[in-house]
Amino acid sequence: MRRTRGTAIARMILAIVTVVWFSGSALAQTIDDGIMIPRRSLFTGNVYSHESWDQYWEGTLKRDNGNIGTLTTQTNSWYVDYGLTRRLNVIASVPYVWTHASQGVLHEMNGLQDLTLAAKFSVFETASRVGALRGIAVATTGIPLTDYIADFQPLSIGNQSRRLGGRFTLNTQAQSGLYVNVSTAYTIRGQVKLDRPYYFTDDQLYLTDVVEMPEVFDYLLGAGYLKNGFNAMFSFAQQRTLGGGDIRRQDSPFISNRMNFAKLGGMVMYPIPKVRDLAVQGAYAYTVDGRNVGQASAFTAALLYTFHLSGSVTP
Repeated sequence: MRRTRGTAIARMILAIVTVVWFSGSALAQTIDDGIMIPRRSLFTGNVYSHESWDQYWEGTLKRDNGNIGTLTTQTNSWYVDYGLTRRLNVIASVPYVWTHASQGVLHEMNGLQDLTLAAKFSVFETASRVGALRGIAVATTGIPLTDYIADFQPLSIGNQSRRLGGRFTLNTQAQSGLYVNVSTAYTIRGQVKLDRPYYFTDDQLYLTDVVEMPEVFDYLLGAGYLKNGFNAMFSFAQQRTLGGGDIRRQDSPFISNRMNFAKLGGMVMYPIPKVRDLAVQGAYAYTVDGRNVGQASAFTAALLYTFHLSGSVTP
């Protein structure tokens, strides 16, 4: 029994290691949902995300750009969520990002982006015959992992800004498996230092290499079904940047631009029959409105596995 289970786990590890090259942060059991990982369990995997757009909002003006054509961003992230206690999870993710423009002379970029760390705490949990209600608080931070170039929008893989954020999620789930999830967050972003002594944004010239980054507010509304490992959800997400200027006419984006968007999305997570703790996951999101962002379609695919570390298996 031990040998059989050990062989099965080894095969699952091999599958996860193999899929890292084709897959990026996990979609379920992340910082903005109402799911907690049990104590001494490790939820990990890789998710591949493919996002593209050929039209974008220059301020509020929607347009295309022959110097960009279609901009494609691919992301592969390793993700891990560990249950320290029944009510406290720690989360980490590391993304590798590729960007590419189908037209023009802008050079594609790739590399490790930012390490994200989070602590997810279940503040309160109530249960009744009708269902359960849970409130979750999350503290997050983001740290650039490499010295990638931030001042090369929209091909840059990130903005080189350190982040500190707080999030609160309210989740209610009925006995039938139907649930509603509401999550909101506020993020403070640190200064960014450019490789030039001046820049122009928001109709003003700045004679410095330091850029002050505006803070960000976002929220997500989701409704779905979760039972026996199967999870399906539809969601609406919105982001508001609290400051920053618009892209100037016929100019490139700047890292401190106001970047607002509204997205509709859907996600399905399906446990593999007869293979304990292994699941596949897919998602789609579409930007329905925005400001200084692309009207993007994003597809995501994942292979996820849960390790239970509570002790050895009895034969």
